[in-house]
Amino acid sequence: MGIEEKLPSGVLLTSVEKIAGWARARSVWPATFGLACCAIELFQTGGPKHDLARFGMERASATPRQADLMIVAGRVSQKMAPVLRQIYDQMSDPKWVISMGVCASSGGMFNNYAIVQGVDHIVPVDIYLPGCPPRPEMLMDSILKLHDKIMNMKLGIDRDRQITELEEARLGIQPLHIASPEGSQL
Repeated sequence: MGIEEKLPSGVLLTSVEKIAGWARARSVWPATFGLACCAIELFQTGGPKHDLARFGMERASATPRQADLMIVAGRVSQKMAPVLRQIYDQMSDPKWVISMGVCASSGGMFNNYAIVQGVDHIVPVDIYLPGCPPRPEMLMDSILKLHDKIMNMKLGIDRDRQITELEEARLGIQPLHIASPEGSQL
């Protein structure tokens, strides 16, 4: 017999961590960083057909100091990389990044010295959104997945411990060994 049966109906039981996660997930303010053709799809997502306002993102911030989500849409040139990092550093914590499109995620078809081969070389990326260009529905889906990630994020010391555990787990992953037909490892 738990406390739930002792309380009258209509009383809500939750933790501060869950309420804070719910509030943070529903108040994400994006700083759009549209660089190429993916930016058109990004702007379409804010239009009346897709309406990001129903997810608490009606305010696209023109200043990074009031934003906590950076959506990098399009290819990032070497000249633009320091600007992107400066804007990311000016954003308030906690902050998240969505890499929108194949060019932002991996350089796309531009495999040359002028284009950064993945925005994750400049800023840490939370969600990679594939496509050339990805549709607004795909961006909305990635935003909802980011909301789930934000809602389940720990707070305070528990958050630091969770990040440390995840980093240690990633470092402990052994590389795949491909076996040759004779049975020896390559």
